[in-house]
Amino acid sequence: MNILVAPDSFKGTFTAAEVAGHIAAGIRAAGGSARELPVADGGEGTFGVLARGLDARTVRVATVGPWGEPVHAAIGLTADGTAVVELAAASGLNLPSDGDRDPVAASTYGTGVLIAEAARHGARRILVAAGGSATTDGGAGAIAAIEDHGGLRGAQIVILSDVTTRFSDAAPVFGPQKGAGPATVGLLTRRLGLLADSFVRDFGRDPRPVDRTGAAGGFSGGMWARYGAGLVSGADYVLDLLGFDAHLAASSAVVVGEGRLDSQTGQGKIIAAILARAGTKPVYAVVGSVDPDLGNDADRFAGITVAGTPAAMEAAGAELARSRLAASHASLALHAAGHALR
Repeated sequence: MNILVAPDSFKGTFTAAEVAGHIAAGIRAAGGSARELPVADGGEGTFGVLARGLDARTVRVATVGPWGEPVHAAIGLTADGTAVVELAAASGLNLPSDGDRDPVAASTYGTGVLIAEAARHGARRILVAAGGSATTDGGAGAIAAIEDHGGLRGAQIVILSDVTTRFSDAAPVFGPQKGAGPATVGLLTRRLGLLADSFVRDFGRDPRPVDRTGAAGGFSGGMWARYGAGLVSGADYVLDLLGFDAHLAASSAVVVGEGRLDSQTGQGKIIAAILARAGTKPVYAVVGSVDPDLGNDADRFAGITVAGTPAAMEAAGAELARSRLAASHASLALHAAGHALR
């Protein structure tokens, strides 16, 4: 019995690697075998998952936050020329600021610095996890920073996101989460429209009718229009990059996890991607909390356990292993009894 433990992070409390480690420890303590495979979908925490999975070395870079304060952020660099950048590290909503956290002034310039630095280090492919932004600048700040710092030097950008939102909808959909009231949402929407017009005029590429161009306040659309960036499902890209399907084939069950299991889980998030690939393999969820309106989505899991502490995660892993072992023993006993009757 080998159980694949593939959780996302519990946002703000535990990394995906920590969650996987606690659950796997419980499985092993109960006599089971566990394979730890921390995952992500392009949101916060994706950097850690990819840097670990790709064995990337970390380089610290001096840059600026969304409101201009100096910050230091990490980029990951691999031996084969792949770089990993997390937008939230330089342009994230949760970064501290001593000034006004103005959603109009918030800029992706700092993320552009990270991208340009990755290119300067020789990266040929730059993966950008686009979740958790404070910005709705359509990528204008990042474009300015990339041009100011030497350009892409031939590198290709791939944007990993967990949304399919389009460029024109970025402000109405995400602006309120970033502190924008109705009037500010209208202003931001008009600004994105003018920016899209400039992309059409200057580059012949209009992000407005293209899925995923609204991620990170239109950042992904700006990267697509200016640099031809690839726009992909963060969940599927990460799973493919980590060889998830091969690990799944070698496992008897899968454990997923995230901070909160709710109606958004099935909308491009990592758990939905794993459920889609699992086929007949049982999928168990170990989560920080469960929305009472989860409804029929609960039927997609072989079991759901709420576990918000390391001890609770280990206990959940142990209980899962015991139940799997008991089911396996019962199946073997039934098979033996049937064989004896023959």
